[in-house]
Amino acid sequence: AEVRHFVDQGYLVVRDLVAPADIAALKRDAADLARGKYPCPKLQPMPATMSDDEVLQHLLCIHQPHYVSPVIDGFARHAGICAVLSRIVAAHLPHWDGRVKCMQSMLFVKPPGKPGQAWHQDEQYIPTRDRSLCGAWIAIDDATLDNGCLWVLPGSHRDGYLFPARAPADLAEFDGSDESYGFDDRAAVPVEVRAGSVVFFNGYLLHRSLPNYARSGYRRALVNHYMSAESLLPWHWGDKPQGSIAGLDYRDIVMIAGKDPYAWKGIEERAAAHVRPSGEGGCGNIERNVEALKFRNMVLLSDDHDDHEH
Repeated sequence: AEVRHFVDQGYLVVRDLVAPADIAALKRDAADLARGKYPCPKLQPMPATMSDDEVLQHLLCIHQPHYVSPVIDGFARHAGICAVLSRIVAAHLPHWDGRVKCMQSMLFVKPPGKPGQAWHQDEQYIPTRDRSLCGAWIAIDDATLDNGCLWVLPGSHRDGYLFPARAPADLAEFDGSDESYGFDDRAAVPVEVRAGSVVFFNGYLLHRSLPNYARSGYRRALVNHYMSAESLLPWHWGDKPQGSIAGLDYRDIVMIAGKDPYAWKGIEERAAAHVRPSGEGGCGNIERNVEALKFRNMVLLSDDHDDHEH
């Protein structure tokens, strides 16, 4: 039933998949990363006099933290998460054998007042050859309507169409990432989950998050991206790739299920951890926007979504 739901709807929620002790370790590590504990030129140390809250307020997202943090590298290989991935990532392919590789991690901090991300499809940024890109969104805090949980548009992945994208219309509500457009989003559903739950979603699924309008508390999440090991990955090759585009294959990957069919190519370290500052985007006056959020939620939830299994 889980595999069928993922193939049909494009996403799957597995509640309480990560143990509370592991979530606590991830919270501590997020603060360590923000403080610059790990040796990385793009993660600058913060003054020791600053509290964890003060440090985290400076961040919206850390990209590729698994390159420097053993804790987050361990989450990329988390046994329970990998067991799900080896069943669903390319379940739409009749002869897929369950082999999976990881190529990206992102740690979202999202303090109060910080922006969401507009509607988008992850394959717009990380292109696979077989439509197998899969995000594993690990809730570090409870994700709610108030603090900016995920929203998904069920079934929007099915035909493998990448919608056009442009700069978001509301730069106060969303970060600077492009916004997909040209579709009806009235069937969108919020995915509210407890800390420790994991939301898996296909790379063609339209999804978004709204700003964190809560008066206090973060909406932290670790998002790792995976794909079938058999697919090439023509990603991050710059403006002038060498050779045919059809043969390009990003090889800075981590195998998490099965053997690497392209092991003969070797592994090439190309990326580095880096920070997306919290100043990129924002949602302005919190007091004003709390009332705006209440009205928006009434509108968004006016349709009965109880029949959606999420």
